[in-house]
Amino acid sequence: MKPFMASVLIFFILSLGSTAMPQSIFPYKYRTEKLSNGLTVIMIPMESPGLVAYYSVVRTGSRDEVEPGKSGFAHFFEHMMFRGTKNFPAQVYDSLVTAIGAKANAYTTDDYTAYHLNVAKEDLEKVIELESDRFQSLDYEKAPFQTEAGAVYGEYRKNITSPYALLNEKVQDLAYDVHTYKHTTIGFEADIKAMPEAYEYSKSFFQRFYRPDNVVLVITGDISPDATIALIKKYYGGWQKGYVPPQVVPEPPQTKERMAEISYPGRTLPIIDIGYKGEAFDPDNTLYVAALVLGDLAFGETSALYKKLYVQEQKVEFIAPSIPMNRDVPLFEIYSMVKDTGDIAYVRDEVYRTLEEFKTKPVDAPRLNDLKKRQKYSFLMSLDTPDHLAGRVARFVAMTGGLEVIDRLYGKFETITPQDVMAAAQKYFTPERRSVVVLKGARQ
Repeated sequence: MKPFMASVLIFFILSLGSTAMPQSIFPYKYRTEKLSNGLTVIMIPMESPGLVAYYSVVRTGSRDEVEPGKSGFAHFFEHMMFRGTKNFPAQVYDSLVTAIGAKANAYTTDDYTAYHLNVAKEDLEKVIELESDRFQSLDYEKAPFQTEAGAVYGEYRKNITSPYALLNEKVQDLAYDVHTYKHTTIGFEADIKAMPEAYEYSKSFFQRFYRPDNVVLVITGDISPDATIALIKKYYGGWQKGYVPPQVVPEPPQTKERMAEISYPGRTLPIIDIGYKGEAFDPDNTLYVAALVLGDLAFGETSALYKKLYVQEQKVEFIAPSIPMNRDVPLFEIYSMVKDTGDIAYVRDEVYRTLEEFKTKPVDAPRLNDLKKRQKYSFLMSLDTPDHLAGRVARFVAMTGGLEVIDRLYGKFETITPQDVMAAAQKYFTPERRSVVVLKGARQ
């Protein structure tokens, strides 16, 4: 067993047996610094000889795309950030990253965009120089901008050939009226097609959102916090603040059930997605945290419904919950691929029946406690490398700006009772909050 794994396992076992006082769940000591320009830097030393993970978390995702006709720009800008600067043009950036054996990538979500590299300890200063340069001085002409816009549209057309992408696009469009969660991270197709003509807008997007007071650096691994923060101040200190949060319009309460059916132009088994308007991430909200537990209890692989539909009756290819953590009101979803079109209504009604049971019958307390232990254990064991650690905390950082929320969330998990789970089912999983989409293949 790896030394880290062993230490985390011991920490976990001891924490389960202690009731004397609340303990920190997060297993690492870390240091947070905030520069005068608003840039937040979180440094987490860990045992990883010679290895460092470097994450730049931009607290802007598709939720921030409030201007009509401009959905998808957060994702598009992830692409543009690799187009280089005057100091390090794209080819030079790529060759330097390759030469030091680093692995650079990025991804965009509904709530944030993350750029990440795995590097050797001795190359950390070069990475800080490269990343600080492109975050402050990104530079590109109209022609490469339009080329990249074409590539993003190609990505959309490739993705939408998946029935899951088509279903997700429809579910979000159906469930939301005004909030920017109405569109997927990649954006509405019409907006993506129009991107080549938005060169000037792209420049303003960079100026508005890529500011130090909207970015958190998460640096993990074999690092010295004192030496690291000195380098950060050296290379990022001149970056000018100026972030102004966009005015995201809140989604009004849903008042009645919404339903739709879509056809996939290909061969697939039918898929049903049942979504309920939930609540924004709040680690201090008992019912929200209880809903995170409820998803697994009712629809996870140890649930009675999973065993019935998947194991015993073999009516579904899978059934799974998705209770996400988002800055604004997300969908709490249950989705399933059904083997026979004639069983769609049966599977749907079994989901409804299960939720009604959880509204009226408290879950078995030992089962609830076992699940809470597994969730804690799973989280701790996912923090085994610098990259895994930084990637695992990125969403927490994006939502709240720091790591303190982790202890609050897992501390709240410990307090959840069967009655809390029942109350969460009663609050969130009601017909008026529900949107249901069924996808069927054109050729079964």
